[in-house]
Amino acid sequence: MTTLTQNSEKQSLNNVQVGENVRIFNFVNAYGCTIDDNSKVGAFVEIQKGASIGKNCKISSHTFICEGVHIEDNVFVGHGVMFTNDLFPRATNPDGSPQTDADWKMIETFVKKGASIGSNATILCGITIGENALIGAGSVVTKDVPANSIVAGNPARVMKKI
Repeated sequence: MTTLTQNSEKQSLNNVQVGENVRIFNFVNAYGCTIDDNSKVGAFVEIQKGASIGKNCKISSHTFICEGVHIEDNVFVGHGVMFTNDLFPRATNPDGSPQTDADWKMIETFVKKGASIGSNATILCGITIGENALIGAGSVVTKDVPANSIVAGNPARVMKKI
């Protein structure tokens, strides 16, 4: 485990903006992102450029947080959660040439304060998970999740308001 503690301003570590008392476990691939104060990132997590993680978050092992994902404060992300940022991913263009960054559009996703995402959930891009929402393990979230609700299933549906 790597424990990063700064007593002054947030610092950049390998092109990652890291807050105070951030704990990052081994085998994390993070680049061009921000991780705010008191957050914990488990082993085998990838956090891509332009992604952001707020304060007091727990990101469990084997999770993929791609470019364009914005996680607010006090969010729990379970093991093996997968975020997407492209609704129509392709390796090549119609003419057979390999796609480049210019050939696709990144679509942002927002996880609001206090939300919890269960293990092995898949979060499609372009949605907002509301404050204090709870996503059941293994769910496939295809549309916005209202604040203070529990969703589960494939596709995820509101099961209960909390």
